[in-house]
Amino acid sequence: MGQETTNASDIQQATTAYSVRSSLRVPGPADRAFAVFTERLADWWVKEYTWSGPQQLAKLGIEPGSGGMLYEIGPHGFRADWGRVLDWQPPRRLVFNWQIGPDRAPVPDPARSSVVEARFAPQADGTTLVDVEHRDFDRHGEAAEGYREALTAGWYELLSRYAAAVEDTVVQD
Repeated sequence: MGQETTNASDIQQATTAYSVRSSLRVPGPADRAFAVFTERLADWWVKEYTWSGPQQLAKLGIEPGSGGMLYEIGPHGFRADWGRVLDWQPPRRLVFNWQIGPDRAPVPDPARSSVVEARFAPQADGTTLVDVEHRDFDRHGEAAEGYREALTAGWYELLSRYAAAVEDTVVQD
């Protein structure tokens, strides 16, 4: 794959009733791929997926380290936390709770939230294999399978944008 552009068609997905796994290769080393995923979330996250919406979203981010929050800051400085970092191992692994329910309402109880794990594996050709698994949808109750189905498409869109953001960093180098 070398340094050429990652096409959305290069994203591979596999699902079960309660999980979706997405994989893609991005150009460059794992530390760059990890940094774009964690430090430049606002560059690739779909603004329409936020509670604030694209017009009022002021900031979107991940606080580094285990226990850090995934958050957005919206109108009038209102902060909404929508996940908690469970494991932070740069540049190889990030795990966090997905504390957004199928109805888009916050899920404050981590035992009722699903989990996202992102792995970044350097490849011999200088690319990085990025594997994102969103699992434990059964914790979201009766709507779990439909929610997983919706987020299968959601992760495809997110990772397409993520790949473009990584490629932008290659072009800037």
